[in-house]
Amino acid sequence: MNNLYSPSLSSVNTFRIWLKKEKEETALLLRCIPATVVSLFVVSVICMNLLANKTLVQTSWIALDGGILISWLSFMCMDMITKHFGPKASSTIAILAAAINLMTCLIFYIASIIPSDADDYTALNGILGGTWFILLGSTVAFLVSAVINNFLNWTIGRAFHKNPDGRLAFAVRTYISTFIGQFIDNLIFSVIVFVIFAPVFWDGFHWTILQCVTCAITGAAAELIMEIVFSPLGYKVVTKWKERHVGQEYLTYMEEEYN
Repeated sequence: MNNLYSPSLSSVNTFRIWLKKEKEETALLLRCIPATVVSLFVVSVICMNLLANKTLVQTSWIALDGGILISWLSFMCMDMITKHFGPKASSTIAILAAAINLMTCLIFYIASIIPSDADDYTALNGILGGTWFILLGSTVAFLVSAVINNFLNWTIGRAFHKNPDGRLAFAVRTYISTFIGQFIDNLIFSVIVFVIFAPVFWDGFHWTILQCVTCAITGAAAELIMEIVFSPLGYKVVTKWKERHVGQEYLTYMEEEYN
């Protein structure tokens, strides 16, 4: 009988060991990573979710939502974290940001349904309450694009053998991964929200597939321009991190654990 149960018990024990290891690794990362970058990252994800409720431009061939105004900051933070701490660290922080965003949306929703006799808060309640399928679309799109962006950024960076820490290497890995990541983010979000759910829950309002694709391309291009403008600042910050050995405890741990 023991032999019959041993495979499942072994799997459970393996999962527990893995989970404990991941918790310890995440705790170490959070102690080592600069709080300012994490804060900017989390705030940008929350703002991106709120701004996505508004369509800024819609014509027969293009549509853009308000999320493009801030999503570039999320990707710049991920690129900085990936460069210094690695893609796994950046993806971990992305999951943390998504979780905080979901918790924030829950608090907003609770606030929106609490009645008040002080004034008419209908408009504010509509903003705070949000729309569930927008939250679903933005969360799925962000997590998928974040993982792709982080590992693509890391892979491109490893191709620069002579000067991996130079400006050219940082620019190439950042620009390419940002454009592709943003394209995937915008495309997944617009298809989930404006093609699948909006026609059902928003009285027939919808985007066409062409609008989704052009939104993804245009949004990615616009966010890439913002990345180009602000990436020198990101490069300077990352360079300072390396000079000052920021997060060295985590880097040493990862090197010993995986090499």
